[in-house]
Amino acid sequence: MVLKTFGWSFAITAIGLAFAAWQWGWEAFGVVLILSILEISLSFDNAVVNAGILKKMNAFWQKIFLTIGILIAVFGMRLVFPVVIVAISAKVGPIEAVNLAIDQPEKYEDLVTDAHPAIAAFGGMFLLMIFLDFIFQEREHTWLSWLERPLAKLGKVDMLSVCVALIALLVSAMTVATHAHTSAGHADKSGTVLLAGVAGLVTYLLVNGLSSYFENKLEEDDEREHEREEQAKREGKDPSLVGLAGKAAFFLFLYLEVLDASFSFDGVIGAFAITNHIFWMALGLGIGAMYVRSLTVYLVRQGTLDDYVYLEHGAHYAIGALAVILLVTIQYEISEIITGLIGVVLIAASFLSSVRRNKALAASGEAEKTHVSV
Repeated sequence: MVLKTFGWSFAITAIGLAFAAWQWGWEAFGVVLILSILEISLSFDNAVVNAGILKKMNAFWQKIFLTIGILIAVFGMRLVFPVVIVAISAKVGPIEAVNLAIDQPEKYEDLVTDAHPAIAAFGGMFLLMIFLDFIFQEREHTWLSWLERPLAKLGKVDMLSVCVALIALLVSAMTVATHAHTSAGHADKSGTVLLAGVAGLVTYLLVNGLSSYFENKLEEDDEREHEREEQAKREGKDPSLVGLAGKAAFFLFLYLEVLDASFSFDGVIGAFAITNHIFWMALGLGIGAMYVRSLTVYLVRQGTLDDYVYLEHGAHYAIGALAVILLVTIQYEISEIITGLIGVVLIAASFLSSVRRNKALAASGEAEKTHVSV
């Protein structure tokens, strides 16, 4: 079952990593692998939400989502979107950005390096808001309880995450301004950092508002789904065989694509903390997107992976780490490998904590059964 569901993902992974090593060497292999792991981990919640919506469609529209939808997800958000970010930041056309990356990699690198403060400020603010909104919210399960519980209480203060993010942006901009004034030959890009950072904050607020709208719509759809199942039972039909089709399924498909794009922002922007190479980025994020689709199918067919309750925490701590790193790299250089490994270590630690929790719960359950039987 696992091989059947993840077969294409395994194949794309092998081809993508082999191509990266052959074309650019072992450094590219490592960066692409790290990007793939990060994309899968950061998009875990995406797969869970996708599965909840996909199960409402009939078989035809499920296939449409898993074929045409993957093209939109991989080539739209994971390939085109990074190019657009580079093009806007470097003030060149998207096609010119790709041509430069292929034909004049040194000039492309200079353009991206020059545009990096804007990219880092935009992405750092976007990712920081994701992390802060998560850490300031009360949750049923806490991973680092000593930290998360006090912060959740602080989170009751309105707009606290926005205030903290803006303070971080001001500190970053002042650091840039101070360095420019004390170092000869360095242009003052503090204004660019402030503008890009505010743009990242506004983008997050818009995307988050869109996600909230979709969540409300999903709750309404769930109510209609329940009514539809009840009607199917009254008519003597199997409710599990009744899936949305026609116009309803089409709009649900569009809904899924927009939602997927919203979820993709964190992975795409976080990738800039690891590399500016658009082809490495596209390969790593594309491989990750394949696994998100496969995981969606797996969840629809087998159930859910929500048992790993700390994985979401680890993914958000990784997002927070990437946000801080992006803001730091506005002024200071950090190794790509170190940047990538921080996120992977946090996610791996949260996964292992989830496994230990599940084992402890299973052991306590067995102990209770033994006590009752005795």
